[in-house]
Amino acid sequence: MKLISLGREGFEEAYAIMEASFPSDEYRPRAEQLALLDDPRYTLLGCRAPDGALMAFLCVWRLEDFLFLEHFAVAEAHRNGGLGGKLLTMLKEWAGCPILLEAELPETPIACRRLGFYRRNGFFVNPYPYCQPPISAGKNPVPLMILSSGDELSPAAFHRARACLYREVYHQSEE
Repeated sequence: MKLISLGREGFEEAYAIMEASFPSDEYRPRAEQLALLDDPRYTLLGCRAPDGALMAFLCVWRLEDFLFLEHFAVAEAHRNGGLGGKLLTMLKEWAGCPILLEAELPETPIACRRLGFYRRNGFFVNPYPYCQPPISAGKNPVPLMILSSGDELSPAAFHRARACLYREVYHQSEE
């Protein structure tokens, strides 16, 4: 198994998994998501089964001094077999820098399990308030947490990263 660039050829398969895996306020409409592939900082990665089916995808942004893992999902048929952890390990090697991601607040059993998964895979919950701005017109802001690989962020590093995400990913000024 290896992490590959999916590009436009794998977009529709990845988008179908995205729609099935994320609340609608956490992903863009199809045309906006597809347009991100024109941004050189944005990459759509994934891994395929021997039969060619997409097993999982990762949408990443290479930003100032970190990689932002915006979306990560494993297709339902391939969950709970260790694939997610293997992909995070490969992503850390591929990135060569700290990785940041957003995670839901631990308010539901699935959100708590997801948080446990990221912690087991070397991510730290940063104890600072964070809200994902509306990802697109008509979408709502989403209260989330920022997790980081390697170490917890200092308050100053968190504020720099949040400002970068708001500016570069969400095209908004910081609240």
